[in-house]
Amino acid sequence: MTETTAEVRSASADLTGADPTRADPISADLQASISATLDEFIGDKQAQLAALGTDLAPLFDTARQAVAGGKRLRPAFAYWGWRAAGGSADKTQAILTAAAAVELVHASALVHDDVMDGSATRRGHPAAQRNFSALLGADASPLQADRFGVSAAILLGDLLLSWSDELLGRSGFKPKAIKRGRVYFDRMRCEVVAGQYLDVLAQTTTRSSAAAAMRVVRYKAAKYTVERPLQFGAALAKAEKPLLAALSSYGVPLGEAFQLRDDVLGVFGESSRTGKPSGDDIREGKRTLLIARAFDKGSSAQRKLLDKHFGKPGLDAAGVGAVQEVLRATGALTDVETVITELKAAALAALDSAPVSDADVVSALRSLAGQATDRSM
Repeated sequence: MTETTAEVRSASADLTGADPTRADPISADLQASISATLDEFIGDKQAQLAALGTDLAPLFDTARQAVAGGKRLRPAFAYWGWRAAGGSADKTQAILTAAAAVELVHASALVHDDVMDGSATRRGHPAAQRNFSALLGADASPLQADRFGVSAAILLGDLLLSWSDELLGRSGFKPKAIKRGRVYFDRMRCEVVAGQYLDVLAQTTTRSSAAAAMRVVRYKAAKYTVERPLQFGAALAKAEKPLLAALSSYGVPLGEAFQLRDDVLGVFGESSRTGKPSGDDIREGKRTLLIARAFDKGSSAQRKLLDKHFGKPGLDAAGVGAVQEVLRATGALTDVETVITELKAAALAALDSAPVSDADVVSALRSLAGQATDRSM
């Protein structure tokens, strides 16, 4: 047994016998298990291609960076969905491996998202395409370096998505269980691409619609962050339809609140906490609910200022500050904060009526609702 494998087994054993009512349902044990599983898997894939030489080393190094860090929120929802359906202790390692497959989907989405947005950083490190561009050094022209970086990052995102399927197959669940879980796993992967497309499409228009913004929120984030991971984990434990429906009623509004919080952080968050430059969503022209409300409620002068600065890649700090002031002055920020509060309350109300008999699971899901919406990372 390798050291990494030993770490995985140790973490899953700790989860099996631990008190799940601990303050943080995304425990250090869960995070360590997910990280060790991903590290071992990537190491195995690299070993399979070792005969191709060292040129692939940066691809695997960047893959490791892509899956490193983060709160492991989606794997946590998969794990607690499994627990909600009465998942047995002897399958703890299997659910943690399956949950790690969900994290690969997330990593793929982030790599592709950074390419589409032209992001320079992710979690405080250079975005994947920047990593790859830097490989060519001074001998390459800027255009050649940029094209290589984008091409390599697209391939990495595709590879991570492909790996998610393989890792799920390695989880240790029986084929019948995987078939049940795959229904929600496949929906999750399809829906996040659809939501991302709608997001890219929204950035091509000069209109800001609250309805369009919330459609993007639901499909780009809400379903793949909370609802589908929950249902995926529950289905692996053979959940009945009433529980799957209840997890949806909890997961969709919570996922929407999560993304709205992310939208607020994308405008007002500190780069030292978010890992991305402050105001990036303004420069990228993200048509969020925050922006839609500002255009709806703003005066002629305020809308003119938004039109002047919004979606300008080279916008400086003063321009970002001017947009932030409009978002505050129009009440758009207050409105979105109210919506976040209401969505979180709806999720908790759905949880209260869900057919979940394990009080520890209910406690964990309530705590996760707080972590998803009251965050600053």
